[in-house]
Amino acid sequence: MVTRAEMSRPRKERRGVPASGGSALDMDTAVVILGAGVTALTHPLLYVKLLIQVGHEPQPPTTGSNLFGRKVLYLPGFFSYARHIVRVDGKRGLFRGLSPRIMSSTVSTVVRSRVKQVTPIPDMEHVSNKDDIKTSLRKVVKETSHEMVVQCVARIFTHPFHVISVRCMAQFVGREMKYSGLFSSVAEIFRHEGIAGFFVGLVPHVLGEIIFLWCCNLLAHFINTYAVDDNFSQAPAVRSYTKFVMGIAVSALTYPFLLVADLMAVNNCGLQAGLPPHTPVFRSWIHCWRHLGAQGQLFRGSSFFFRRVPLEMTALAVE
Repeated sequence: MVTRAEMSRPRKERRGVPASGGSALDMDTAVVILGAGVTALTHPLLYVKLLIQVGHEPQPPTTGSNLFGRKVLYLPGFFSYARHIVRVDGKRGLFRGLSPRIMSSTVSTVVRSRVKQVTPIPDMEHVSNKDDIKTSLRKVVKETSHEMVVQCVARIFTHPFHVISVRCMAQFVGREMKYSGLFSSVAEIFRHEGIAGFFVGLVPHVLGEIIFLWCCNLLAHFINTYAVDDNFSQAPAVRSYTKFVMGIAVSALTYPFLLVADLMAVNNCGLQAGLPPHTPVFRSWIHCWRHLGAQGQLFRGSSFFFRRVPLEMTALAVE
C-alpha cells in the first residue's frame, strides 16, 4: 500500500528515478526550444552582418551629414540591406543558412550540459561579498576556468555547423547552390577539404571567446571590488549589471576575432565570396588579420547603422 508520504513525493522519484534528473532534462529541452526560437528571430540580423563582413555591398552609398554638418557617404543599413535580399530571394531568403545554426544551438546546449555534469556546478565555489580580496579573486579565476572549458568544448563541437551556415549565407554573393542542405554540405566539405574543412576559422573564434570571457569576468570583479563602495545603498544593483556592461565593451574589442573566423570559413572554399578578385586567398588567419588591419577593416560589419564608406572607397568615388 502506498502511504500518504510516498504519494506526496514526485512520481519519477517513487519509481526510483531522481526528480532532479527529470528537471534537468526538462530544463535542457526548454533551453533548446528557446535557443531555436531566438536563433530564428535573430537570423536575418546575422545574415546581413555576414554579407557585410565578406565585403558584399550590392547597393550604392548615399550622401548624408555627420554630427558636425559635414557631408559623408553612408552605406545602406540593415533595413535597406534586408529589403534588397527580399527583392532578390523573397522573404524566405532572409533565413538562408538557418537550419545549421539551429543545429549548432542545439548541439551547444547538449554539450554544455554534459560537460557541466563532468564538473558539477554545485561543487564550484561561488564568489561571496564576505570573501577577502585574495579568496574572491581565486574563486573568480576558478569559475572562469570552468566556463572556459565548457565554452571551448562546445565551440569545437558546434564549429562545423557554423562553417556550413556561413557558407550557405555567403552563396548570396555569387548566387551559387553549392551548399544547399545540411547533409549535402557535410559531404561537399568532406569530399574537397577533409575533416580540416569543418574547423576552418576555429582558432580565432576560440581565442576571441577566451579573451572575451577572461576580460569580462576579471574586469567585472575588479570594478565590483575596488570601484563599488559597500556603503552605497545601490551597490548590489550596480554589481549585478557590471558584468553585462563589461560584456558589451569587451565584445566590441574582441569583434575582429569573430570577423576573421567568419572570413576564414568562407575563404578559398569555391564560393565567389571567398575568392579573388572579391577577396585574396589567405594563407592563415593571421594573414587575414594583417590584411584587414592594413585596410582599416578589422571592424567591418560591427555596425548595422550609420556605416560610413571606408576612406579608400571614398577616394575612388571622388575620382
